Amino acid sequence: MAEQMHAVLIKDEKGPIENLYLGKTAKPVPGAGQVLVKVKAFGLNRMDILQREGHYPLPPGAPTILGVEFSGHIVALGQGVAGWKEGDEVIGLASGGAYAEFIIVLQTHVLRKPTHLSWTEAAGIPENFLTAFQALIVIAEANKGDNVLIHAGASGVGVAAIQLARLYGARTVTATASTADKLDWLKSIPSGATHVVNYKTQNFAEEVKKMTNGNGVDIIIDFVGQSHWQKNIDALARDGRMTMLGLLSGGKVDSFNLGPLLYKRLRIEGSTLRSRSPEYTADLIERFQRDALGHITGANGDGALRIYIHKVYPWNDIQAAHREMEDNKNSGKIVAEVV
Repeated sequence: MAEQMHAVLIKDEKGPIENLYLGKTAKPVPGAGQVLVKVKAFGLNRMDILQREGHYPLPPGAPTILGVEFSGHIVALGQGVAGWKEGDEVIGLASGGAYAEFIIVLQTHVLRKPTHLSWTEAAGIPENFLTAFQALIVIAEANKGDNVLIHAGASGVGVAAIQLARLYGARTVTATASTADKLDWLKSIPSGATHVVNYKTQNFAEEVKKMTNGNGVDIIIDFVGQSHWQKNIDALARDGRMTMLGLLSGGKVDSFNLGPLLYKRLRIEGSTLRSRSPEYTADLIERFQRDALGHITGANGDGALRIYIHKVYPWNDIQAAHREMEDNKNSGKIVAEVV
């Protein structure tokens, strides 16, 4: 019989929050080029909710266990692994399986855990910062002096993107959120937003035009989709770039004038990091490690990039953690600790 481990499982394989429970399943065994990591903490992401509900198609070969980012230490090496040893403290990005005691991941998909960060702080890096880095720097090609608009600003990815935009020299960074508390927080944190907009009570396209002398923004990072689409197009400046990372409000736009795409020379690209090839992800991790990882500190550090943890839950309280995210209460990252 295969060795067992504890993991967060889903009754009936999908369903409401109440279907999450801590149970036992087979412990994974590392294959060639893989490492086995004992998980100390893992981050929550919106895709976890979608997957739990049965609305997120898994990439081929992905584990059915939730979770794509974690911190922990290596406990076993697969054949051909080089540059790592048992006991190394790491953070990592996976196609799934992080809500567990142990996870296997390609050796190219782990990074050395910054020694100045706690396990829970470190678990908030991989998905958030790699997604934001890819969207803003790799795809949208952020340049010094750009005006940037970031939706869902108080989310983990949103906060990471705001800070990265500031690090790379953005002229203005406007963040949207739905409550005054979140907007105030986004302006108050070091390297936070230079401007904020309540998307429920204000027209963000009009607001960013006021901030940019009528020109609009050079870059938009959007997770929302349908409800923001027309205002996004209106908000973009000539030669503007938009990276779409989600469709929280839906993916169908009933009618749309294609003209602005032509005369404003807009570039719009979608991305889901989880479905990328291992080679692409390895290259992204290497570039992020070289260009950005060293700037990250804890919330009370003095780095240009900081980890903001909204709340840490013990993993046996995973239902409460999911409920906190579903209720949109977080400003920063929700993390679960394996205890």
